[in-house]
Amino acid sequence: MNKFDVGIIGGGPGGYTAALHAAAKGEKVVLFEKDNIGGVCLNKGCIPTKSILHSSEVYKQIINSASFGVSVENINLDYSKVKERKNKTVEILRKGIELALKNSKVSVVKEEAHIVSSNVIQTKNNQYECNKIICATGSSPKVVKGLEFDHKFLLSSDDILDLDKLPESVLIVGSGAIGIEWARIFNNFGVDTTVIELASSLLPIADTEVSKRVERIFKSNKIKYYTETSVQKIENHKVILSNNEIIEPEIVLVAVGRTPNPHTIIEGIEYIGDVCGEIQLAHYAIKQALEKIDDIEFRKEYTPSVVYGNPEIAWVGKREQDLEPNTYKKSMVLVSALGKAHCDGNTDGFIKILSQDNKIVGVHIVCAEASSLILQLLIAMQNGINAEKLKEICFPHPTYSEGIFEALFK
Repeated sequence: MNKFDVGIIGGGPGGYTAALHAAAKGEKVVLFEKDNIGGVCLNKGCIPTKSILHSSEVYKQIINSASFGVSVENINLDYSKVKERKNKTVEILRKGIELALKNSKVSVVKEEAHIVSSNVIQTKNNQYECNKIICATGSSPKVVKGLEFDHKFLLSSDDILDLDKLPESVLIVGSGAIGIEWARIFNNFGVDTTVIELASSLLPIADTEVSKRVERIFKSNKIKYYTETSVQKIENHKVILSNNEIIEPEIVLVAVGRTPNPHTIIEGIEYIGDVCGEIQLAHYAIKQALEKIDDIEFRKEYTPSVVYGNPEIAWVGKREQDLEPNTYKKSMVLVSALGKAHCDGNTDGFIKILSQDNKIVGVHIVCAEASSLILQLLIAMQNGINAEKLKEICFPHPTYSEGIFEALFK
């Protein structure tokens, strides 16, 4: 029987991070991945989606470039090149991770593997004895009754990445991060886009003011949406909604979340990433891996969320609707007050800070570079740096960051 210090099933962000850090400590590591190294994030999620999103934003910027004094004629969109760039980006990053694993002397087994006991992993023809086993087998697109994927008309978030051409119209079911980002992608490319959401607001997991701002952004970009609405039935590609509206999209993207991949709970096994069914974000899985391998303290309440596009949306900590009235202070600056925003033509959004007893307890940002801005306040929150202390920091001008500085004085 093959013997290892650490055995890891799943080569996504949690799995490969755990493997690399365990190997760096001198441990003998085996990593099992039946598909491609990189997991959902690299191959079917974060990276390919952001690559396509960026292409869509470049296209939209060119379409609107006249307002910046740049006129462009004969604009041509070749979606096959967009897809080709996406595939190349994924391949480059995957090869980088594979090389890192090889250089770290991690044994990579490209087979399906199963946990037999607290210290044994089984593949088709071999068994591996491991002192420690980590299960990081990820998740898959959630299937909803009546909206089962046929991979032609009813598409999953996996399917949507492999489109050979853009549709004329799309209906997106669900307005979480996946639904919002793809609505922006299709809208940027000029596709007739409609979003339906069962909850009473778009991006319902976010702060109420963030959700309202998303709805306003959708309206300004002519993205149609319905809240408190579901699909009643589908007949011959006609989608009948619960509000009796009938939509005839070319395709439907079902983006209602993800389900942990099937796994057996065995005492003594460590479970990280999407398979836990908790926070299904790559950076959460990475932090879990570091906690298990390097004993680095991790507080999951400080896990930031980001929705990409223009403007970006990011938040961490408590939402305003989570707080009791008259127990907190709200400080907010509109992005339109920032010089950098006007220079860039990105004036939509706000920076909102919630505090209690002079401690920052929640941050909600709709702004260009929100994914970077959120980190500045997250560092303060996690290290107990209060708002008064942050006022001592010299923020550069003109930047979006100075919106944080301005908010501290509100």
